[in-house]
Amino acid sequence: MRRADRLFQLVQLVRGRRLTTAEWLAERLEVSLRTVYRDVADLQQQGVPIEGEAGVGYRMRAGFDLPPLMFSTGEAKALVACARLAQPRLDTALARDAEHALAKILAVLPSAARAAAEGMAVYAIDVGGTDLATRQRLLVLREAFEARRLLELDYHSLEGARSRRRVRPLGVFFWDAVWTLAAWCELRNDFRSFRVDRIVEVTELDERFRDEAGKTLADLFRRVRDS
Repeated sequence: MRRADRLFQLVQLVRGRRLTTAEWLAERLEVSLRTVYRDVADLQQQGVPIEGEAGVGYRMRAGFDLPPLMFSTGEAKALVACARLAQPRLDTALARDAEHALAKILAVLPSAARAAAEGMAVYAIDVGGTDLATRQRLLVLREAFEARRLLELDYHSLEGARSRRRVRPLGVFFWDAVWTLAAWCELRNDFRSFRVDRIVEVTELDERFRDEAGKTLADLFRRVRDS
């Protein structure tokens, strides 16, 4: 990869995340940590507002933007494939927004690239998969996470037990057939996963939560990684 291309990709990676470590950048760019440190320093000297430091992480200062970019034919195909695979499984609002976004992207592509993307022979057949009720619950879960609001769940487990839980929603995960909610459960004082299709009722509470050490999605990932 040319250095100019690598610097451009580095900027795109940093601006697409809240906080980006040098280790993650080195892995994605397939370079050494030393190269990442040097590239970041050079970009900062050129006026690119990357904040942070080695050993902590980097982020892009708010307000920084780049000119609009044109997608390649391969990138357009990938977007169409991803949208087709995801739409039948996303919550109703996200599925609609994905369709609108894809239409806008396709509209500005050159005719050849657009034809190639729209002619992709990749489809998702969701036979008896994500039902409408589950997709509507996914919308409630996503909005609660974005608003940092606690949820109260009426949950029916696989074993037939019925329980009510107050949880901090951390994220939803699709397991090729079912969605699960990863959450911090106040009843168990621990991380728990709940199948979304087994949530009988979900109520978004007025009470908000803040990230606390040991109760975040990153903490859950670390526990899974180290187990």
